[in-house]
Amino acid sequence: MTDYFEYRHTVGLEETNLVGNVYYVHYLRWQGRCREMFLKERAPGVLAELREDLKLFTLKVDCEFFAEITAFDELSVRMRLAELAQTQLEFTFDYIRLGPDGDQPLVARGRQRVACMRGPNTATAPALVPEALARALAPYAAGGPALAGRPS
Repeated sequence: MTDYFEYRHTVGLEETNLVGNVYYVHYLRWQGRCREMFLKERAPGVLAELREDLKLFTLKVDCEFFAEITAFDELSVRMRLAELAQTQLEFTFDYIRLGPDGDQPLVARGRQRVACMRGPNTATAPALVPEALARALAPYAAGGPALAGRPS
């Protein structure tokens, strides 16, 4: 088993600019897509909570670029849990270009900080990270099972 959750993506023409390389905002969109597919595949119970009153607010996002990618490049977006606190999570994302002979060099690396909130839109307040989400993320923890802020 790998220590990351993987979302595979083929770059489309609509994701490139006039020069032919991928516009930066798509990297951030792929982080969100990877996170969504994780919830769908590994934590479907959390999806039910999102339909009720759980909200996942993205507080911070960044991406550092190392190489250009273009249309029809195959990517592996690999998400790891960097930190699990009482009400917040932080993820890292590695963007790997896939080639016919396996993985190619890292093309980008990103981070995302997410807060869990509950309540109506006019009175949303911080909430504990759902236990089902913490359990689903445990295999993908960058530092192993002991993460900051969570009781053992």
